[in-house]
Amino acid sequence: MSTRHILLGLLASGPSHGYDLKRRHDERFPQARPLAYGQVYTTLQRLVRDGLAQIEGTDADGGPERTLYGSTDAGARELARWAAEIAPPAPFVTNEIFAKVVVSILAGGDPEAYLRAQRAAHMERMRELTAVKSAPGADLATVLSADFALNHLDADLRWMTTTAARLTTLTAEVDAA
Repeated sequence: MSTRHILLGLLASGPSHGYDLKRRHDERFPQARPLAYGQVYTTLQRLVRDGLAQIEGTDADGGPERTLYGSTDAGARELARWAAEIAPPAPFVTNEIFAKVVVSILAGGDPEAYLRAQRAAHMERMRELTAVKSAPGADLATVLSADFALNHLDADLRWMTTTAARLTTLTAEVDAA
């Protein structure tokens, strides 16, 4: 996920302070890792440097001085370009789970036990996400985000089942190489 583009998207609705942008990010993307304030302000400084955002002013509001940021026309064009860009599907994915299965075979470990344990961890996370999306008052962004993660976890589970069924052949291939 591109923090700079997410912040540009949040600025599209009007000027905001960094604190408000961080709060809105965390509300709009509840399943994402919360942004650190330092990351927000560093990204805003880069957006200003690159001409994609500008400082609209400052205010103190009875507290410390706060800077108000707004998107520029160039920022709006960049956001529109990014939002329309198709995210390319990965042509071939090598992931950590697969790597651990192969390494387990190479090291004389128990890849079947590893897959069972990984499956249990995935199932626990799926239960957590189902509870999050089923909670009373869960907003649509939370539900959709949880659904996205659940579908990916489900794909991993299907892959683990297929791999477990093929472990004998995979072990023979790895040992032969």
